[in-house]
Amino acid sequence: MKLVVMGLGYIGLPTAVMFAKHGVKVHGVDINEQVVETLQNKALHIEEPGLGEMLVEAIDSGNLTFGTTPVPADGFIIAVPTPVNPDKSANLNYVRSATKMINPFLQKDNLVVLESTSPPGTTLKVLAPILEETGLKVGKDLHVAYSPERVLPGKLLEELVNNNRIVGGVNAKSSIMTERIYKIFVKGIIHQTDATTAEMVKLMENTYRDVNIALANELARIAENVGCDIWKAVELANCHPRVNVHSPGPGVGGHCIAVDPWFLVEASPEDATLIRTARSINDGVPEIVATQIKECIDGIDQPKVALLGLAYKGNIGDARESPSITILQHLQEMGISCSVHDPYVLDKRITNQCETVEQTVQDADCLVLLTDHNEYKELDLKALTPLMRHALLYDTKNMIDKEKAERAGFKYEKVGKSQINTNLLHL
Repeated sequence: MKLVVMGLGYIGLPTAVMFAKHGVKVHGVDINEQVVETLQNKALHIEEPGLGEMLVEAIDSGNLTFGTTPVPADGFIIAVPTPVNPDKSANLNYVRSATKMINPFLQKDNLVVLESTSPPGTTLKVLAPILEETGLKVGKDLHVAYSPERVLPGKLLEELVNNNRIVGGVNAKSSIMTERIYKIFVKGIIHQTDATTAEMVKLMENTYRDVNIALANELARIAENVGCDIWKAVELANCHPRVNVHSPGPGVGGHCIAVDPWFLVEASPEDATLIRTARSINDGVPEIVATQIKECIDGIDQPKVALLGLAYKGNIGDARESPSITILQHLQEMGISCSVHDPYVLDKRITNQCETVEQTVQDADCLVLLTDHNEYKELDLKALTPLMRHALLYDTKNMIDKEKAERAGFKYEKVGKSQINTNLLHL
């Protein structure tokens, strides 16, 4: 068996490597020549624990090759990005382009699987018509299915193998063939359904989380107004056996939760009122956080803020759609000087990144925790206070114990706990 994997990003590359590890001949394709060259040199362009070693093994085995164009194969997996346009509609240009690229190489009885997160109907209404430009009939000459990734960055390799998987074919035979392919390495249960239902399931999973996070963020605003600690309230509410309130924070990031719900809004705009509202709430949180930081340093001449964390979640190097970057932009627009640190992310768009936390907090007036990296949970706060002009700590992730921070000399505030005291620094 030979597979072609279109797209060598956070999903396509681990998928290609995993198949190759399990004895399948795989050719990975990406239109970015630099990405292909990097991989051919046995190096990574993305961060994922354990992937580098597995990549080298797969290449050395002869099972994995890379290029900028497809080759003839038994199956084709499309795992390209599906971002949102400025109007929040789905940008399916990468899916269309990848499909057109494989068309010249398709043969009768080939399998084509779309993994890219897509609006309901994409497989039947976008993918299938392009494939049939070859003269081959989808469902008869070509076996076509949708099978979304359901993995967590930082645990990608483990979850690719152990998570349950959804397989949605355009017909029963397509589903059966797709399940057979993924069973090569998947140990989780593989659930068969139709293509549109599979697309819907993927979007529902991330929308569920987005709506619940929006509830938590809205409750945080209410807690700030009424004067209670939202984190303690969430902890106690979750003692109820049928309640699972999510945690608030600085906003929602990543390639899934911050994007996927818009695909449902696009699919049925008149019905997706709750989903749209949740997205608006979460998209608005970074500006609220930036405003609260500004209130904390009100009255300070030429204030400087030290931001810790660019990744959208802890202990990974993924800054896609990260609220940290949006908060930074808002602060800069307010005329506030910022220094930034992240042990996992080096973003060339940001010129004021520092190599160490100590450099970041030097002469700063407010230390802001934005990403819950383990490194930040274990900060030596007593060593940081002497470096700062004003020792104020603003915690958006509830990482640091207030008493510990105050013993180290910090004035401490966090998201969702009473109103920010604008005179905090002058007490």
